[in-house]
Amino acid sequence: MDTDAESEAETDTNTKPAFTVERDGRTLVTLHEGTDTTARSAATAQLSETLEELTTSTSITDWTVGDAEVSEPPAAPFDPYTIAVAFSVSVTVEADDAATAESIGANAIDETLEAAGLDGVSYTADPVVSVS
Repeated sequence: MDTDAESEAETDTNTKPAFTVERDGRTLVTLHEGTDTTARSAATAQLSETLEELTTSTSITDWTVGDAEVSEPPAAPFDPYTIAVAFSVSVTVEADDAATAESIGANAIDETLEAAGLDGVSYTADPVVSVS
């Protein structure tokens, strides 16, 4: 038998399936703005920029930014707003099964968002796993 064909067949049987793992959550963005409206707009823009940068430098493969709401208004003039911004991020991982993919993907998302310096990250649902 052709050794190249044997190697190719061996590689195919060792390949793990790819899964997409998605997490929905929210993060807090603190910034100085003049009004609630401009603060929400600036917070979503800032988070969008951060997530876009992560797609080029990390395992994040897709993202969306959702609604933003004032979590903490300024207590005095010149104090910052704290805005809660909803998001969804995805990673693609290789794993033997969906349960393993969920664990690997959720950990990758957690580590990536933490390394990016996002504040107050909380998840609004369990990770969603699908076959890529």
